[in-house]
Amino acid sequence: MRPNVDTRILALALARMVDALANSFLVVVLPLYIGSQLVSMPSFVGTTLPLGPVRLPLSTELLIGVVLSLFGFLNSFSQPFTGSLSDRTGRRRVFLLTGLALVAVGSAGYLVFADYGSILVMRALQGIGAAFTIPVTVALVNELSGEDERGGNFGLFNTFRLLGFGTGPLVAGAVVTAGPYSVAGVEISGFDAAFLVAVVGAAVSFVLIALLIEDPERTDSEAADDISLSVRNPDGSGLDPVFALGVATVVMALSIAMYAPLANVINERLDQGTFLFSVQFGATVLANVVFQYPIGRLSDRYGRRPFLVGGFVLLLPTTLAQGFVQSPLVMILARFLQGVAVAAVFAPSLALAGDLAKAGQSGSTLSILTMGFGLGVAFGTLFSGILVGFGFAVPFVAATALGSVGLLLVYTQVGETVEVGEGGGGSPSPARGD
Repeated sequence: MRPNVDTRILALALARMVDALANSFLVVVLPLYIGSQLVSMPSFVGTTLPLGPVRLPLSTELLIGVVLSLFGFLNSFSQPFTGSLSDRTGRRRVFLLTGLALVAVGSAGYLVFADYGSILVMRALQGIGAAFTIPVTVALVNELSGEDERGGNFGLFNTFRLLGFGTGPLVAGAVVTAGPYSVAGVEISGFDAAFLVAVVGAAVSFVLIALLIEDPERTDSEAADDISLSVRNPDGSGLDPVFALGVATVVMALSIAMYAPLANVINERLDQGTFLFSVQFGATVLANVVFQYPIGRLSDRYGRRPFLVGGFVLLLPTTLAQGFVQSPLVMILARFLQGVAVAAVFAPSLALAGDLAKAGQSGSTLSILTMGFGLGVAFGTLFSGILVGFGFAVPFVAATALGSVGLLLVYTQVGETVEVGEGGGGSPSPARGD
């Protein structure tokens, strides 16, 4: 199991790490920024919207959820189109550069505009930019990987990405708290400093991609004339395994995304400050950083399915616990264990979908999973802002129930794609559960 890593994958992982660090600043900073007195909010905030017998609170938490979920919805629904288009054109690099440029422009916009409507527009621009980068990057990792090293390569890529994403919240909390700053006689608030870091991160990633990544040799797609999604398994009964993985990825991502929009509520409930919330948020990501690569390598040797099933089994109690704990330290532990669960699911899922991808269709096939992750984040951030109005534990209970659906799908509809044994992967075999 000695690692044999392509330097191009390392370059992609490094660029993605820097970009993820910058973007994770915003996941933590935007809820705090919108909840502050610095942003002009709509006049209807604080009122309720009657929906039949139920009255929906139009709270700041709900509007925070809308901002965060907008990124996810635009990012997710656009990915099948950008992934398929990059398959047909074979132009991976230009998609990456275009996306990073859009993300940088959106981050810069927060420095200029301070009203809720403009923040929505900037976040939407970033969501579209991410749709250009995410499916293309995972397609490149897949195309540069053999079957017996795909899990490890995806694990390594996700480790770097999550290292950036996990470090970002810790640094963001410190940057915001330590502000304002004086630079060359100009005072910069903690929020503006965080937005500047996001701009610089996207710019650094742009330079890394421009210098280190070239388009791979063109592989014609076998059937990429459309971007239709197969729901039924074409080789037998049940669901298409990639579709089942996509749905399972939605509920997995939803479970971890519930946390961010509740920053102010959680801090009040646990009687803690911004830094402890950042530690709790980053604990899930830290666990991913530690476990993604070894689990990915182990899935190359022992198969994808055991880790997928085990990950969902662990995901359920660790998600539910977050709705009931009363201690900041216990919350850190619950978040860390939830991260272990996600690590056991994500790299093997991407590797399994890569095993199934036809020649020239990596972008289209893997975009189902990356779209699922984005949708889960979008729904999670939106629903948590809505459901918390009915009780703090409600979002986490709902996420646990949906996680049970993900476990059922993985257990019944997803099997191995390669023969596994002492030497690693082998020839493809049908991916159906027993």
